[in-house]
Amino acid sequence: MRTFGRLLIAAGLAAVLATSASAAALVEPKLHLRLSGEAHPRVALTLDACGGRTDERILSALVANRIPATIFVTGTWLKRNTGALAMMKAHPDLFELEDHGARHIPAVDVPSTIYGLRSAGSAEAVTAEVEAGASALVGRGGPAPRWFRGATAKYSQSSIAEIRRLGFRIAGFSVNGDGGSLLSAGETERRVSSARDGDVIIGHINQPTHAAGAGLVRGLLDLKAKGYAFVRLDDAEDAGTDSTTG
Repeated sequence: MRTFGRLLIAAGLAAVLATSASAAALVEPKLHLRLSGEAHPRVALTLDACGGRTDERILSALVANRIPATIFVTGTWLKRNTGALAMMKAHPDLFELEDHGARHIPAVDVPSTIYGLRSAGSAEAVTAEVEAGASALVGRGGPAPRWFRGATAKYSQSSIAEIRRLGFRIAGFSVNGDGGSLLSAGETERRVSSARDGDVIIGHINQPTHAAGAGLVRGLLDLKAKGYAFVRLDDAEDAGTDSTTG
């Protein structure tokens, strides 16, 4: 019995180590725009709409100040935010809508837990998350998406290859603006306003009660006051790491 017990413990430890090794192998791709080479630097604002409700502070500021953004929406968010979706669709010159998955499941094809979220766990589940997210957007009258960003923005190399096989470019980033919408308003403003020419900013538009949303707006207005131009991902040449966009 003792030998059997030791074997069970060893097997459990091996499973934990294998999961840890898989998690350690994940990558968080970077994405940059081609430098403008002009007097006015430019950045791309990308916002994740993971679930929950819409931060109207951000949405109204983007419309009022004519700041373009690429919005990554989940199927879950689309069901709960018909008004915000209608606003975005009413301003196609400002908002580019892209795929953030069906149910905000990390697009990782090995079993793991990332920031408390269980991964898809298989290539088939990754495919389902990506394709169902795209179908949800099209089903709500949106365009067929060309970009995908998975929950947590982390991937295995094999899941990157699978997503690319499905025809999507994968949206990394170079400035983490709001730390998953968990940062303070002041720190979020500092990070966003520190963006440089060619940066791709990631933030969140689905946490209306978080302080980070107010800081995101202030940071964007700081950049605008300094003469920065904002572009959507489809409107600029770009390059991503880890074979995500080539």
